[in-house]
Amino acid sequence: MATLAAVAVSWAGIWWMRKRGVHFTFIALSALAAGVPIGIVAGNHVEAIDPIGHIYINVLLATVGPLILVAIVSAILSLGGLEKLRTIGLRSIFWLMLSNALAVVLALGLAFVFQPGSGVHRKLGGLSTDAIQGQVQSFGQVVVGFFPTNVVQEFSANNIIPIIVIAVTLSVAYLSLAEKEPEKVRLFRDGIEALKLVVFKVVGYVIRLTPYAIVALTASMVGSSTNLGGDFQSLVGLLVLVWAACALHAWVINGVIIEVFADVPMVAFFRKIFPAQLTAFTTQSSIGTLPVTTEQLTRRVGVHPEIAHFTAPLGSTIGMPGCAGIWPIMIAVWGINAYGLSYSLSDYAVLAALGVVVSIGVAGVPGAATVSAATVMAAAGLPLEFVAATIPIGVIADMARTATNVTAAAVSATVVARQTGLLDDEIFAGRAGYVDKDEVAPPTFVAPARPPFVAPAPPVSVPELVGAR
Repeated sequence: MATLAAVAVSWAGIWWMRKRGVHFTFIALSALAAGVPIGIVAGNHVEAIDPIGHIYINVLLATVGPLILVAIVSAILSLGGLEKLRTIGLRSIFWLMLSNALAVVLALGLAFVFQPGSGVHRKLGGLSTDAIQGQVQSFGQVVVGFFPTNVVQEFSANNIIPIIVIAVTLSVAYLSLAEKEPEKVRLFRDGIEALKLVVFKVVGYVIRLTPYAIVALTASMVGSSTNLGGDFQSLVGLLVLVWAACALHAWVINGVIIEVFADVPMVAFFRKIFPAQLTAFTTQSSIGTLPVTTEQLTRRVGVHPEIAHFTAPLGSTIGMPGCAGIWPIMIAVWGINAYGLSYSLSDYAVLAALGVVVSIGVAGVPGAATVSAATVMAAAGLPLEFVAATIPIGVIADMARTATNVTAAAVSATVVARQTGLLDDEIFAGRAGYVDKDEVAPPTFVAPARPPFVAPAPPVSVPELVGAR
């Protein structure tokens, strides 16, 4: 009871800070700080608060299916037609997905070298190594699972890949019909947009519960740990590795891409989009950073508005290398090492493929990386306890992850603009300014010129008229 009371007091403090408008990051860090002493004092008596973390993870996972469906469908529908899908759409998706694939490879490479989680020997949730190993899917099972047999069953089982296939199929079918009979399918688009608002609102509610869950998860992890120093060192090492991976991807990998494929100087480019990176770092929201991102792309980089206002928002749903590439892969390898699982190269290949595919539908809101990590774990057959154990450090990692996401979206937009001939080098060089079509100067009123004064002819008298005859 004392442990529950301490958690309740911490929750009251979190609620008070929320009412005072304290930043989400500070609240989450405060929750982390509160959970540590509760766990130390409670020791092994943390069973009462264990269900809290499991409930949070279950609720979080319940939002994954609807979130992926509406995010993907809405993103593809925003193209407006199949022609734009074949040009701007496919190019944007390719570069965003390539960015995430490179992030997955980078994360795996760093994880193989530094082996996060090694020597921890955890047993989360009482699962044995054999039990976890039995959940891992083979490559053949993953490929077969791409093709759904029962739509309702796929949603109820939270099978992510079939949900993605369903979403893409629905989107392409809509675009095909919208070109011929737009009025007949307008209701579908309006319904998807309304559903997206509702689902994103629900996800927002769940994310707002994160600080409350952090208290319970941290206390439970600390109290049940038999090697507290090793666990702490392991999580800090994971956090440092994630930050390093994000920095390498944001500035090195993206720098090479922007130099080679967009023919743009990387230093000048990063200087121009730095306000967007800084906003992403502080707000931890790719969607919240969109106004800054699109403004920097159009006004300073020279990306055409059509590209900037499509690819950048698309990058907050598809790709997202920080949240959907680096973070889930790092967590997975950390958990595999902590459990001592025997993972083969083919298993890692499946994990990498899932990391790329799952990145198609992720919401760019604070805490969305937890959703994407849970999605990858579920798709790969790995336990969600991996995600639960790393939630306490997630809020610190989110700053670097979000900045990486926004950088990748800006780079992808610039490359697409270059390939389609819609990148203005004059604006990038500062020799010309961007003029919005809505910012045309009003016409200047010019008074009409006055005609020259002409004196009227003198009147002619009647006698003169008679004499003229």
